[in-house]
Amino acid sequence: MAREIKRCVWADGDDVLMQEYHDRVWGKPKKKDVEIFEAIVLDTNQAGLSWSTILHKRDNFARAFYNFDPKKISKMTQKDVKRLMKDSGIIRHEGKVRATIENAKAFLDLQKEFGSATKYFWKYTGGKVIKNNFKNHKSLPSKTDLSTKMSKDLKKRGFRFTGPVMCYAFMQGIGMVDDHTKECFLYKGKIS
Repeated sequence: MAREIKRCVWADGDDVLMQEYHDRVWGKPKKKDVEIFEAIVLDTNQAGLSWSTILHKRDNFARAFYNFDPKKISKMTQKDVKRLMKDSGIIRHEGKVRATIENAKAFLDLQKEFGSATKYFWKYTGGKVIKNNFKNHKSLPSKTDLSTKMSKDLKKRGFRFTGPVMCYAFMQGIGMVDDHTKECFLYKGKIS
């Protein structure tokens, strides 16, 4: 009898897409601006919804938002907003659609200021992955002092829907933080 793989509780169900995301993407360091902007788009659209909902609409978001190209998104107009509000493949929330456009503009400003948005985001951890040592899902925080600091700075820079909870989920998703719990097969133990 084959041993069943034990994942972090949020990905330990029957949803194959969630399992694949957990196993291949979540917590793995992303160092390309396009990957980071994609994470921002998806995480800001998640606010108030399950990650599964967003993940199952990922391809639709890519189609609707020019494969997460911030230059193209930054040029979207009111006409585009109206069109996207009719697109059942994405989250039809006008505030989130507008935030995606505004975040693209702010993201381009980060690229100009820092040479890449990757440099900006990874400066929060000194370019290293923070490896946590949580026993189980109940031990995980929803936000940290670091995600709160990031959130405040992003808001000053014009980003929207980037509260401390979103920022922490973003940090986990792009691998700035490794929060695989001890019960997960991807847990590697705490590295100081």
